[in-house]
Amino acid sequence: CETCSKEEAKYRCPRCMKYSCSLLCVKKHKLALSCNGVRDKTAFISVNEFTDLNLLSDYRFLEDVGRTADAAARHCIMHSPATKRLLYCLRNKARGCNIELKTLPVGFTKRRENSTTFNSMENKFYWHLKLVFPHCHAEYTLKGVPDDKTLADILKPYIDPVESDPVVCQRLKIYTASLQSDVQILMKIENRSRNSVRYNELDASRSLLDNLKGKVIIEYPTLFVVLKTLKNDMVVLGQDGSEPAENSDSESSSLSSVEEGEIRDSS
Repeated sequence: CETCSKEEAKYRCPRCMKYSCSLLCVKKHKLALSCNGVRDKTAFISVNEFTDLNLLSDYRFLEDVGRTADAAARHCIMHSPATKRLLYCLRNKARGCNIELKTLPVGFTKRRENSTTFNSMENKFYWHLKLVFPHCHAEYTLKGVPDDKTLADILKPYIDPVESDPVVCQRLKIYTASLQSDVQILMKIENRSRNSVRYNELDASRSLLDNLKGKVIIEYPTLFVVLKTLKNDMVVLGQDGSEPAENSDSESSSLSSVEEGEIRDSS
């Protein structure tokens, strides 16, 4: 037994392959190693150790995944009239704010994640928002962000040297140690080919709604926070010397086949 080292082992954990002699030792090893005791169906197996039993297990696993995905796509809630009316309302309200909001089909990750709502009483969007900090390889998801909140206020809990959370501040210390004037907020421009990815620079002093006006959004906004002094591969439209800054109102509203490929990648 690898837990008590006293008795002869009778059991072997399907998850971590540890040997145990009794139920008590099984519980102890689960607690000590935070092991759930469930076999990892996706664990790596070398070619030399791969058997017909492993092949059958993989086949059954893929069948289970297919059944689960199909059940989720057929769920009555996802196709209910209420859900369709809600999506239509969101797109319609966004269009009234000069925002082209696109929703993905059922089953896409971004469709499941999106928690954006519109409050008719306040006539206000509460956005699902993702913040990406490329220089620290960090991502944060925010829910219920009011559209009248400025980008500077949205970023304060993350990169402000005084108001940011200590744990987050430590992870994003490259940003907190930099000048606020060095922080640049970018948003990817949709409806462009994969070899011509460009970003719009947003104004931190303006509200989220003002920054989203005239933009195409797929499900919810994703903002990239970068530092001007550090090198990155994000080309801002109008600053690359090859293309002038363009008004997002002129962007095509139809999804090209290339864009659909990008959507699948992002999901």
